[in-house]
Amino acid sequence: MDRGKIKESLPFSGDISQYACSYASGLIYFPVVRIIDTDTIVICNPITGMYVGLPEVMKYSRSKGFLGFDPIDKQFKALDYDSILTLGSGELKWRIKDIHGPLYDRCPSTQGICINGVLYYLARTYLAETLSLIVRFAVSSEEFKFIDAACFDDHIEDPTGLRLVNYMGKLGVTNCDNVDAGGRRTVELCMWVLEDVEKHDWVKYVYTLPENEVLASCEFSVAGVTATGDIVLCMKYTCKPYYVFYFNPEKNTLQSVEIQGFGAELEAVETRGEVYGFVDYVEDLSVNDAKQFKSSISHVKTRCSCCNTLYPDNIGEGEEVDDGVKETSVKIKKEEEEKSIRE
Repeated sequence: MDRGKIKESLPFSGDISQYACSYASGLIYFPVVRIIDTDTIVICNPITGMYVGLPEVMKYSRSKGFLGFDPIDKQFKALDYDSILTLGSGELKWRIKDIHGPLYDRCPSTQGICINGVLYYLARTYLAETLSLIVRFAVSSEEFKFIDAACFDDHIEDPTGLRLVNYMGKLGVTNCDNVDAGGRRTVELCMWVLEDVEKHDWVKYVYTLPENEVLASCEFSVAGVTATGDIVLCMKYTCKPYYVFYFNPEKNTLQSVEIQGFGAELEAVETRGEVYGFVDYVEDLSVNDAKQFKSSISHVKTRCSCCNTLYPDNIGEGEEVDDGVKETSVKIKKEEEEKSIRE
């Protein structure tokens, strides 16, 4: 493994991105991450801590992309409208793919989802009879298809409540609302399931969740659906106590699980963070991080805590470094050795 190319710790914190991150087979794609003084597209493995920075899609334009995974060829690809980047193919470079279809733009506040090698995401159309559509991208063949999603036209102006989910291997879209039921506040959950991809056949299900004081009094979002069919809802912001809810539509049961460990800063109201939940997190162990992340990330830099100097993160064995950086590194090392002797 070339440790000069791949980083093994996540240096970013604070606000990650105005666009929702994307998950596929153990890796997470952040369209915009502020690392020191640089906005960077980042793909990372949250278990190992390894990450890589990607080049800009377009100069002076922020990424709005997603990450897809082909389980047959074990191949990751990033997609940003008509630009595609293949991981593990040597030099990381975006290439343009001709798309024959309606004019559209992705909904920035909604997450995409990859199901069995196919990436789906919600988009808004222009110059068309319907306002909403689902973009379908086959990761292996790189074929685009467009699915009529007029059932979401009422939500397209503010799609923040919509969440794409994997419902038993089919594409599902969920939306939750607080409703009044006889003077009591309850949660109504709607789920549209794409039963037939070719016919664009959507089936809508509506559920009224069992009463729960915590769920009825807080902001929450749908994290996804488990392999057994439980719909998972999580509180939208970090707090103490923090709960995740499991709703089983067939049994009409609601279970809650408390999550601990956010820390005092994130649990405080004034410094709380927004939570993005992913259900049934699975890492494909046959995928080699070193191969997928083989790239140069020289544009990602680290600021020295001693002298406040910025220098590249990808300095490794056999690589040339700037004399100033070299001298600074030697000076810091000597100071640390002298401090150790004094102590």
